[in-house]
Amino acid sequence: MNLGNPIAIGNTAQIYLYDNKIVKVFKKHFPNTESLYEAKKQEYAYSCGIHVPKVFEVTEIKDRQVIIMEYVKGKTVGNLLIQNMERAEHYISICVNAQQKVHAVVSESDLLEPMSEKLRRQIESAQNLDEKQKNKLLRKLDSIVFEPRLCHGDFHPFNLIMSKDNMKIIDWVDASSGDICANVYRTYLLYAQSSVELDEMYLRIYCKNAGLSRGEVLEWAPIIAGARLSEKVSSENIEQLKSLVDQYCH
Repeated sequence: MNLGNPIAIGNTAQIYLYDNKIVKVFKKHFPNTESLYEAKKQEYAYSCGIHVPKVFEVTEIKDRQVIIMEYVKGKTVGNLLIQNMERAEHYISICVNAQQKVHAVVSESDLLEPMSEKLRRQIESAQNLDEKQKNKLLRKLDSIVFEPRLCHGDFHPFNLIMSKDNMKIIDWVDASSGDICANVYRTYLLYAQSSVELDEMYLRIYCKNAGLSRGEVLEWAPIIAGARLSEKVSSENIEQLKSLVDQYCH
């Protein structure tokens, strides 16, 4: 199979278009269960009625893990937003509506890692946090009670593809079962990396549509910021995230 050149490159994989299908080829260092684990998450979302690309096969190519899935022809909402900033509220409302459909799923599936376990693991491994900060964040995490819902984990406009007939959500590698407010705050942080105006617009629209208060979402700020410090982020974002943790810990 000659895949040619990738059409996209992410942190976990290279994406190819072959025979009108998407071929996601994982990087070598991932455990050999990674592709199946991600595919099962995507299939679970599909079974819940969420618009996601259909998974055709999980296989290997030249000792690399591969997921072969449906190709969705269209543009990402992120690209449409950048090209039409005067319609920002329209496109962010589309994102919020799609995210709310995901969050409407009460999730008790064994296929999904509990968000609290994932956040705990991330906080414990964050190199920019000292032990006192980690302990305080973990105590706060343990104190929050919530109903487990389906959470995408990396929900932003570039993971939504608008096609002629509908919109589909891609990249389910970080999906978990957890609190929607935590998931909303993570999306808010992702918007904040590019635009203060967009992050506030997103939070206002989501809270209004879902009947949430701004405070319910912002309660997760130090926890999500601390967990994100375990990821690959720019030095500028590291300082922003550390500041959010420091505000809570001091």
